[in-house]
Amino acid sequence: MTDEPRFDDPVPLPEGEGAPDGTGIGDGSVAGNGELHVPAGLSQVRPQGPARPSDVVEPLLAEALQFAEEGDWEAMAEHLRGVLPDHPDDPYVLCWLGMAERELGMGGVAHERFRRALAAEPRDPVLLATAGTALAHVDDPAAEAALRTAALVAPELPQARWQFGAWLSREGMLREALDELEAAARLEPDDPVILTEWGVALALDEQMESASVVLARASEADPEDGWVLLLLGLVRVALDEVEEAARVLDEGARVRPDDLQAQCLASLAHAVEGRSDQALEMLERARLHAVEGLDEVLVLEVEERIELGGDAPRRMLRETLGPAALRERLMVRP
Repeated sequence: MTDEPRFDDPVPLPEGEGAPDGTGIGDGSVAGNGELHVPAGLSQVRPQGPARPSDVVEPLLAEALQFAEEGDWEAMAEHLRGVLPDHPDDPYVLCWLGMAERELGMGGVAHERFRRALAAEPRDPVLLATAGTALAHVDDPAAEAALRTAALVAPELPQARWQFGAWLSREGMLREALDELEAAARLEPDDPVILTEWGVALALDEQMESASVVLARASEADPEDGWVLLLLGLVRVALDEVEEAARVLDEGARVRPDDLQAQCLASLAHAVEGRSDQALEMLERARLHAVEGLDEVLVLEVEERIELGGDAPRRMLRETLGPAALRERLMVRP
């Protein structure tokens, strides 16, 4: 016997968590006594593997993670490949090796590493959330069980809650996604990643005013994140707050100079506000990065709308390019 919790052991939730009506009935998450139980659909998943690295593996992982902090993914992968023959089924070695290989563009190999890591039935919520999020990038159905398990066994771990919430939001389960992301935000109120994912879920749920507020908080927490600035700008476009949108779209486009679509969005927003010099500047920035094909078509269309003047730039920003860009970017997984 072991004192370590099993997947199907009840786990106490933070106060106030559970179903929106407070009963927990319907999603299988919280019983009337406040205890968390495994949803019926996942009752067969009972991880019995390690909850932490072994004493032998832990220092090896520490060295690997030092390479990760330095951004040296090649050295990290080489180090862990050297470790792998002695620990071929260790979920920690497999998971962190998968991370390094994914960063090196070896998606297929990394995917297999993550699946093998989960096959060891780890109970570590960080490992589960990390591997689950990686599998979600390739729409592997095994992602759900890993992410849900992490959130269930570690309800006070922000990473587990937000990564599960991020998966749920892209799968269209927005009510449950918002529950998870709001819980994560209560645990880490100023974390820019959590705030971004919460804002994404709100936007997917068409709660644009709330999404704007939350994404603004995310941008304040990490002012150099151009992706968040662009999301915030697009949400403000959806709210027809083009003056405010133009400022953050311009900032986001400058932080992400290779993002051609961002330059086009900023150009249109400036044109709507009558700032022709800035509109043409951003259009030229887009032209510099345009490649033959769809990129050129988009730049030419934006240029045509700006030259037409009047309501043409606003219509393109509000009715075609803006909504399409927002939908596309909201669905990008973390």
